Amino acid sequence: MARASGTSAPCPQPMPKFPVPSDSSDTRRPDLPRYRYRMASCSSCRSGPGGRRPPDGSRRRISIVPTLVRIVHNVKSSKDYGSSSGEVLLDARDPFRDALTLARPQAIAPVPLHATAPWRARFSPFPHIKLGVVVEGECWLCVDGRDPVLLRTGDFYLLGNPPPYGLGSSGSDGGPEIAPGSVTYTCSVDFVFQDSDVSALFSLLPAAMLVKADAPDGKLLWNIATLLVHEIETQKVGQSLVLEHLAQILLVHMLRSHAGSSHEPLGWLASVTDDGIGAALRAVHDDPGHHWTLEELARIARMSRSGFAATFRNRVGRPPLDYLIEWRMQLARAALRTENSLTAIAEDIGYRSESAFSTAFRRVVGVSPREFRVSLTTKPRDH
Repeated sequence: MARASGTSAPCPQPMPKFPVPSDSSDTRRPDLPRYRYRMASCSSCRSGPGGRRPPDGSRRRISIVPTLVRIVHNVKSSKDYGSSSGEVLLDARDPFRDALTLARPQAIAPVPLHATAPWRARFSPFPHIKLGVVVEGECWLCVDGRDPVLLRTGDFYLLGNPPPYGLGSSGSDGGPEIAPGSVTYTCSVDFVFQDSDVSALFSLLPAAMLVKADAPDGKLLWNIATLLVHEIETQKVGQSLVLEHLAQILLVHMLRSHAGSSHEPLGWLASVTDDGIGAALRAVHDDPGHHWTLEELARIARMSRSGFAATFRNRVGRPPLDYLIEWRMQLARAALRTENSLTAIAEDIGYRSESAFSTAFRRVVGVSPREFRVSLTTKPRDH
């Protein structure tokens, strides 16, 4: 407990006591909880304007309150790759931000759906991502090629490049029907990629992904969706900006939920998991221009070389170095939309020469970097 200098009046409320590490030299084991500290005072001492000195002139008592930050997976390396640091750096490279920056999704909020049973709505294939929530009532989600799923209030669904699908008061196979007269209210957001070539970032998403209201992430998603629905239902200044940010927040949390529960290959989404594979992926995203080797990535993941290679392929869907090349090519596609020279782009993503970069780009994309850049000026932008 630290106290401000000078005489202070007795505080009517006892200050909480917290364990404070006795040694400030930061020699504790890196796998144990790490503390950060903030200044705090009791609420009854904040009667002055702006929380400053009370009207009676007495000084506030101040305590040191440690905020616990637990290291889930510590990585021994020359750099911190997200999982090895409890600090949140706003300018740090983050796989979600990387992917969304490359994809440049535009969030579009269609008119909410209000329906009274019996009813059915049919939708054409959607080449991007659709995210929806049942705000009231229940309905059947029918995606071609999959069994119908009954959605209830608070259930969320995410459709990745879905085939034809429908919503309605009954399943497509004539199964149980929702009671006639029942009211259903759903809201959704469409995410449209500005450039079609980045849709590969989400190619491993399932055609339909669900998060039920009683799932561990259900309450958090519902809280975000409540704000989203409120913005959709009201016409206020700044609505489009608020909707854009809320939609992206909801998308990130849905993808996190999928990454934490799926047993299928995840691609770059595996980087959000707190294990060795996630740490290795975050290292690649943090420094794609580094000359990564399988041994170095395995060491970051704290796994054997063979074990890392096999686990990475199962979790991500491709071998580690193949993933590295494909991620570099995604970055190259974005860079080719700028005025940067091919030599500068090659150096930024880890190639020592323009010719080596061109060879790798043609092998992955199918055309040379110059041809790709020319094509951007001769075809209309995808929407």
